[in-house]
Amino acid sequence: QLQLVESGGGLVQPGGSLRLSCAASATVDYYNIGWFRQAPGKEREGVSCISTSNRGTYYADSVKGRFTISRDDAKNTVYLQMNSLKHEDTAVYYCAADRGSCFVPQFKVWGQGTLVTVSE
Repeated sequence: QLQLVESGGGLVQPGGSLRLSCAASATVDYYNIGWFRQAPGKEREGVSCISTSNRGTYYADSVKGRFTISRDDAKNTVYLQMNSLKHEDTAVYYCAADRGSCFVPQFKVWGQGTLVTVSE
């Protein structure tokens, strides 16, 4: 069973940057990896995804141009570089994996989440 562990969250000032990592317990060569987030009192939303087939990348409109997703299959790790952070980016960030595609209704494997707080 594939396991995912997120890291890299923390407290950052508005306009700052963070890089989140999603480390997998086994190869992710055949998995599409997505980043999701859930802010207090809000539903979970998709942030970004990187596919396994053509390495296509997808972003929510709210993060387009500020966040970059990448994968290093040799390290079984997927990254989310977050720049120009805003208060509204504050949330628990989760990575998830699925063999199907970036657009499945529900990803199969989830990490435990890492908290990102954007505040002065």
